[in-house]
Order: sequence, then structure tokens, then C-alpha cells
Amino acid sequence: MFPTLDAALEADAATRPDLVALIRELAEAAVLIADRLAEVSGDDLGEATEAINGGGDVQKALDVLADHVFRDAAKAAGVAFFGSEEEDEAAVLNAGGDLALAVDPLDGSSNIDTNVSVGTIFSVLPVEDAHRADPKSAFLQAGRHQLAGGFFVYGPQLLLVANFGGVTQVFGFSPSEEEWLALPVRLALPAEAKEFAVNASNFRHWDERFRAYYGDLLAGQDGPRGRNFNMRWVASMVADAYRILLRGGVYLYPGDARKGYAQGRLRLIYEANPVALCVEGAGGEATDGLRRILDIVPGDLHQRTPLVFGSSDEVEAVSQALGSASSAPGATTLASA
Repeated sequence: MFPTLDAALEADAATRPDLVALIRELAEAAVLIADRLAEVSGDDLGEATEAINGGGDVQKALDVLADHVFRDAAKAAGVAFFGSEEEDEAAVLNAGGDLALAVDPLDGSSNIDTNVSVGTIFSVLPVEDAHRADPKSAFLQAGRHQLAGGFFVYGPQLLLVANFGGVTQVFGFSPSEEEWLALPVRLALPAEAKEFAVNASNFRHWDERFRAYYGDLLAGQDGPRGRNFNMRWVASMVADAYRILLRGGVYLYPGDARKGYAQGRLRLIYEANPVALCVEGAGGEATDGLRRILDIVPGDLHQRTPLVFGSSDEVEAVSQALGSASSAPGATTLASA
């Protein structure tokens, strides 16, 4: 294991110089955001603004700040096109660059006021000649084409979970050394899950098949699964994802019958694809309930998707459950057809 992020980047022969520069700039930007979060001041960073982001959600003050910080980092690294969950359209930063950066600047921002871990999720895609005339097209590639992807976690420790060479690694920032150090953790998801993460308050909106699957989990050793499960739900995907990468489990965010939730709530480009890349790099799987996330070709910058990721056996159990019965009248499916 390489001792630092810089050493890991430099040692990976497949890592391009422009990608190395970008990851370094993103890491510096994350330190700025972490410092801003840790500073006790009169600023209410969790206060909602009057603005609505590109995905239709109300922006918090720190959403806007983080968007600007990571946009500046992308520009400094020579990134050609910048796409953000907080912005309507893709922006041209350096027309001659060969990378496109998609970013959710502050995942879980609804948790800022309660001091729960939040994060930044990023995806790096190649820019080909065919994309030059239309920046948006650079982002409408299947996730399997990502050159790198990952997320920062702003919690008790500032962490970077990233896949930039086919393997998912974890780095922590040491304030005393002012350096990103490799953490001595082995990310290898067990095939069998013992925990699941889901917002159970949406039960009444779920598809009949997903309700049945959830009921089997709750039944534990007395039900058809024959064993007990624990439930964990942070409502900050980066926190849930890191826990699952460390000790296994499954994350479940289905589409449901509420207005605007039929195709799920998470963004394919900004959230699902980079997390899926990290999960697969640790031996797990990620789907929309039926299809591999990294095989889905986006049709829009802010396309939403259901998301299931984690231990492979449990992800596959969800797919089997969805194919085992017909949907209840009026209920939405977990994944689009």
C-alpha cells in the first residue's frame, strides 16, 4: 500500500497526468470545505437560499459555496467541461482540455445543521473530439467510461474514497502533516450482507414487490431469509456508502409513487455512477434494481435513477425480488423498464 495519495497517483501507470492534477486540486478543495465546515462562526451554512439548483432542489448556502470551490479547482486543473448538480447546464472551463468533471458539491447538505457527515461526490470522464461542439454530450456517457470517481466525507475525519485505477482506495487528511495518507483498511465487500440502509418512512409509497422484499428482511431468522439483518440509515449517502464499503451491507433507494420520485431521486451522473465505480472496485455491485448502473447511458445531465449497491448477493436478491411478482395497481417499479 502506498503511504500517501500523491504516491498512489504517481505509481499508477494508467493514471494520466491531467487526471493526477485534477485529483490533487479536488483534494485541496475538499480541505477548504472541511475547514469551512469546522469553523464556528455566525454564518448559517445550512440556511436555505431562495435559489433552486439544476435538479430542482432548494440550495443551502454551503451548496453554493462548495459549487464555486470545486468549479475553481476544475478550472485550475485544466478541465474542459464542468457539470454540477447545482447548475443547470455544463460549463466550458478550458476548451482544449481532455477531461469532464461531474460533481455533487455537497451531498447530504440537509444534515449540515445537525453536524452529521456530509460529502462531495465526483466523476471524471474523458472528452473526445465528438464532444467538443456540445459540452453536455461529454457527460452523457455510460458510467463504465469513467476515468476516476469517488467521494470526500466531511466527518470526524476528512476522507477520500476513490477509484482511479480499477481499485477503490481510502485516504485520510492529516492536518498535522498537511498530507493525504493512505488508510490501512482493505475494501473488499463480503458477498453476504448483514445490514441494509433504506428510508423506511416511504414504505407506503413503494412498489408491492419492494415492500415484500423489505418485509422478508424484517422477518429475519423467522422469515424466508433465515437470518437477522440490522438497519442503518444516515440520510447522507457518502456516510452510508463508506460504512457499506468498510463492512458490507446494501443501500436501497427505490423509485416510488410520490410525484417526482418515479425514477428515483438520486442523480445518475453526479451520484450513482461514481459511487457504483467505487463499489465495483471493492468487489460489490450497483444496479437500478435491474440494470447495472455503469451500463446505463444518461439521457440528461440531471437524470435520476433508483439505486441499489453493496454486497453482491443482496444486490442480486433485490433483482430477483423485483422479477418475482407483478406490481400493485398504481405503484411504480423500483427501476424503469
